[in-house]
Order: sequence, then C-alpha cells, then structure tokens
Amino acid sequence: MGTEPAVRNARRDDVMAICRFGQEHVRAHYAPLIGADAADKQVRMWWHETNIGGAVARGAVVVAEDGARLVGVGQRGRDGDAHVIYKLYVHPDCRGAGLGPRLLDALIGQLPPDAERLYIEHFVANERAGAFYERAGFTVERIEPSSTPDPGLGVVWRARDLR
Repeated sequence: MGTEPAVRNARRDDVMAICRFGQEHVRAHYAPLIGADAADKQVRMWWHETNIGGAVARGAVVVAEDGARLVGVGQRGRDGDAHVIYKLYVHPDCRGAGLGPRLLDALIGQLPPDAERLYIEHFVANERAGAFYERAGFTVERIEPSSTPDPGLGVVWRARDLR
C-alpha cells in the first residue's frame, strides 16, 4: 500500500466494485468463522447489485480506495428509528492501519445531527469485529441467539452514544 487510502461516499459507478469486494473478501473472512455455507449465504443475501445499488442511491455507503483498488466498505441503514451499521469491512492487506475507524467516522458523518445513538451488529463468531467495535466505544446491548444449531451465528447488537 502506497499512500493512505481515500475514504469517500460511494457513487453509482462503485456498485459493481463493491459487490466484487464482498464476493472476494466477505466469504473468505466468514467461512472459517461460520462455515462456508453460511458465508456464501451472507454474500448472496447482502452483496448483490440490488442491495448495494439501493444503499448507494440512499447515500448510505462509504468506500476506501487505494488508487483504483477498493480496500474498504461501510454501509449504514435503519432498523425502525435506530441508525445501524450493517457493513464495515477492510481489505485483509489494510487491516490494523486505522482504515476501519476512518470508515466508521465517515458513516457517522452521514448521520443527521440529532442522531443520539448508533448501533452495529455482528456475528458472535466474529470476535475480531467485536474487539474493534469495543475499542470504538460500542457496548453490547443484546445477543440474539442463532436460529441454527451453530451459536456462532448468533447476532451481537452493540450501541454507542453519539451525544
């Protein structure tokens, strides 16, 4: 990696690169944690043109690029009235260099000024994400047990006060 990656709001012409990023990196990240089938399901459900294109059109996606290469993606959304981060991924070659906090800050910067709390969710098995979010000030609110026999597929919900 040469210069520091640029973090910016995603544009319509980024959609296919974001989908490819998910297909290339999310499956590889999750397969050892939740199994190949569950990892494939995550990519099929969330990293396709319709889902990503809609989120980009709503202004809810940020990307990090190093030259022409996409090296990070963050996506926020809503769960009722709650603001939620649903995706925050950094290319394996770029982890540990401060890119995750920069993507997180960019997503927070997109929120309305009166947003008081921000939630994130991650699989129980994704301990690395849990540690990152803990360092970023998110505390565990609840854990939704998995509907499968694999407890690692449970979902941890964390929140951070923005006031």
